[in-house]
Amino acid sequence: MPQLLAEIHLMGLFNNLFSSAKLSKPVDFSVLRTDMHAHLIPGIDDGAENMDKSIELIKGMIDLGYQKLITTPHIQGDFYKNSPQNILPGLDQVRRELKRQNLSVTLEAAAEYLIDDQFEDKYKSGPLMTFGNNYLLIEFSYFNEHPTWKRFLFDLQIEGYNVVLAHPERYSYWFRSFNKYEELKDRGILFQVNLISLTGYYSMEVKKMAEKFIDAGMIDFAGSDMHNLIYLEALRNTRLEPYLEKLINSGKLLNSKI
Repeated sequence: MPQLLAEIHLMGLFNNLFSSAKLSKPVDFSVLRTDMHAHLIPGIDDGAENMDKSIELIKGMIDLGYQKLITTPHIQGDFYKNSPQNILPGLDQVRRELKRQNLSVTLEAAAEYLIDDQFEDKYKSGPLMTFGNNYLLIEFSYFNEHPTWKRFLFDLQIEGYNVVLAHPERYSYWFRSFNKYEELKDRGILFQVNLISLTGYYSMEVKKMAEKFIDAGMIDFAGSDMHNLIYLEALRNTRLEPYLEKLINSGKLLNSKI
């Protein structure tokens, strides 16, 4: 493994020399078919503010080639106390508006669960919202790791969930502890990269981490994490990123299978 990481590091240094290079032809997202991380139900988290914004974002994603969208509202202990009781009615409202406007796209809902102090109560109180093959989308705090994340993930896997970690490239407290990511992969955790990370949208450091995961063949899902029109424009720009093409050509992405 140290030799592999050294090779990945050297490859990353080489690629950074040409980081300004772009593809001559934009990637068509229809090859992915499905986006499995987005915030499209209006008014329930930090995503689409209202129905008009929701439909505008969905139209933009259809134009990019997506045929299926899985919206994943935040479920958190402190800020976004969502549940199936408000997510599913919200999904139905968006579906009705899509039908009214004759927009052809499959829309489903799961959730993005934050690993926080209230998470244990959620998974012990009943089934969690999943997509595809019982895939469960989770995220960590951006500030520090939760002290019992290992036990939580073990419990989830025992319950039969296929755990997907959202945007691992954004947890800066692990950037110099790559072994943490290796441990997650050894535990069978799947990784979902935010496509706009490849443009440097969050930071150049996040971009480099996303590229490092792609070089290491560690990415299983590609997600838009769509929130607003700024994200949509960044997603459009992602189509010219060489690492997007490398990720798609890796043959490891599961998007088209869900």
